[in-house]
Amino acid sequence: MAEFSNASLLLYPKADQQRRLIALWYFTSLMLAWILGFGHFVLGFEQSWAHAAVAVGTAIAVQMLLEWVDARARGRALRFAGSWANFINFLPPAIIPGLALSMLIYPGEALMPLVFASAFAIASKILFRAPVAPGVTQHMFNPSNIAVVVTLVVFADIVGLTPPYQFTENISGIWDWGVPVFVLVSGIVLHALFTGRLPLVAAWLIGFLLQGQIRVWLFDIPWLVPILPMTSAAFIIFTLYMIPDPATTPIKPRQQILFGLAVAAVYGLLQALHVVYGLFFALVLVCGVRGMLLYVKDWSRRIQAAGGAA
Repeated sequence: MAEFSNASLLLYPKADQQRRLIALWYFTSLMLAWILGFGHFVLGFEQSWAHAAVAVGTAIAVQMLLEWVDARARGRALRFAGSWANFINFLPPAIIPGLALSMLIYPGEALMPLVFASAFAIASKILFRAPVAPGVTQHMFNPSNIAVVVTLVVFADIVGLTPPYQFTENISGIWDWGVPVFVLVSGIVLHALFTGRLPLVAAWLIGFLLQGQIRVWLFDIPWLVPILPMTSAAFIIFTLYMIPDPATTPIKPRQQILFGLAVAAVYGLLQALHVVYGLFFALVLVCGVRGMLLYVKDWSRRIQAAGGAA
């Protein structure tokens, strides 16, 4: 199998390492500014500084440990060794889920749920992989998303999601619009220029509107109710920074559209079944099905190759 560090490049336009690094550092910079700066000092995030420190520290430690184990097993150099640039560019895939989890999960005063979530997020990239090309595997779940879902299940008695209002709390007037608009526009620019995931985003939004109106028709509820979540900053963050993860979504536009519509359809079904946290569970389920389909595709390719060789 190809090294883990090279697999994700196949899911960026033109397999461009520079695009990948720019996207990763954009996410990292936004998360640092949003959570450690704006979130705690202005918005008044209810999580403590300790939550962010523990989550990020755990994620970095686990990622370095797994990298050391993989490097030893393969007899290769450590990706974070050799230069400061290597070390710095090794950090974003750990910092991003660490900060995201400290922002999304509310465990009260407990720290262990965040330790678990951060460790699971990084470990999931090794535990759950699917073939994306001959001889190449890639992790199949968004690390932050699957960690949120598993943590909500394992620590159901003490953990919940952070309230959506915290993303625009303590601001008013033009800032009520300015903050979401900044997150929206910057995310669209990022996906347009560096990740190529705008078809997925558009399909998800259209699908969300459609599933809402289907539920209106089936269950005779006010037409506005199912689409109210779209008015929140939390929904914008989920739409632009959770679903279109380049490493765990298709790169071809047609497949992106199917992926986005599938997440919306599964979300609508979960809502109809009164399943809470439907956004996160829907994405995990669709990513899981996509992973299984990738295995079926790889299995079919191997059979055809064996038949051709015979």
